[in-house]
Amino acid sequence: MKRTGPTKEKAKKTIALLEKAGRKTKSGIWIDLAERLSMPRRKRSSVNLWKIDKLASIFPEKKLVVPGKVLAKGALGHKVTVIAFEYSREAKEKIKKAGGKALLLEEAIAAKIAAKEMVIAK
Repeated sequence: MKRTGPTKEKAKKTIALLEKAGRKTKSGIWIDLAERLSMPRRKRSSVNLWKIDKLASIFPEKKLVVPGKVLAKGALGHKVTVIAFEYSREAKEKIKKAGGKALLLEEAIAAKIAAKEMVIAK
């Protein structure tokens, strides 16, 4: 039998939380993030810090959301809040060193961050 959808429990729980938050707040961003996480892991987006730094200069007051993994290539010159499904160890250290915050998607849902404060980074 062919597997469909994510097989890891962490991904399944996060997707369920995102869908529930989308229905509760009637905000499409949470449902969009759930759909992007439902893809196979090889198709999920991985974003490096240099791209996050570039997006932070374009959207200075927004929180950047990565529906995948944040990788450590590059450096941050801005204080930025990044919300992601996963982080590499070095990426998390570099974000904190730059004065920013590295939140998981579950933490963002619990903090009730408004959709208008977020931008999805691909």
